Amino acid sequence: MVKRIDVLGAPLDCVDMAAALEQVEVMLQGQSFNTIIALNPEKVIKSQQDSRLLSWLNNASLVIPDGIGVVVAGRLLNHVEIERVPGSELMPAICERAAQRAYKLFLYGASPQTIERTVEELNCRYPGIQIVGYQHGYLAKEQMAELVDRINQSQANILFVALGSPQQELWMDENAAKLENIRVCQGVGGTFDVIAGTVKRAPQFFIKIHCEWLYRLLSQPKRLLRQTALPLFAYKLLQAFFTKTIHD
Repeated sequence: MVKRIDVLGAPLDCVDMAAALEQVEVMLQGQSFNTIIALNPEKVIKSQQDSRLLSWLNNASLVIPDGIGVVVAGRLLNHVEIERVPGSELMPAICERAAQRAYKLFLYGASPQTIERTVEELNCRYPGIQIVGYQHGYLAKEQMAELVDRINQSQANILFVALGSPQQELWMDENAAKLENIRVCQGVGGTFDVIAGTVKRAPQFFIKIHCEWLYRLLSQPKRLLRQTALPLFAYKLLQAFFTKTIHD
């Protein structure tokens, strides 16, 4: 069983990529709807002010350590061995396994051009993959019932939702009870854009030194407002660490 720890009030599962995939396999063999949510420092800070987001995290079947900040926090505050599991890497890994084991996938989100390109790329990368349906993210609320019906009729086991946070978590929460065959539902943020090539992931150098966030900030300055959560997270982490050290 995966160990779940607390990171500044937010839940986090102690998994590496292999353990995360093992959990996905367990979910697929079950009979219930399961959500996978990625945790990073920004989401930790936001969950401290947003009770809805915190509830979604607490109820998620798997909360993966997407950001290096939460990995460091897990190690410092809980003394656990934990590795980063980027959502943008977990999704392709699930797709590879799905192609090998004949699981059926449905993709929802991103722009019409991006999702078309994503489907083409996944079909090229993973021969035999069964993408039984897809839908871009520009749908009106009154079209949601039809989308859910399409997902159910497709008999998909796995659903990837790329609406950005917290919209994708809200969508998963609102529609969980209506999705009849989905066993794994992962919120993947901008992963479709990375797969489609419309957004470039950080070079390996930045990934290796755990500064992917810095590359994204340099290449997309408009993210600056979002990244203000990082110094606040660092401050709260150090505060919690020294408080814990004193009491220990």
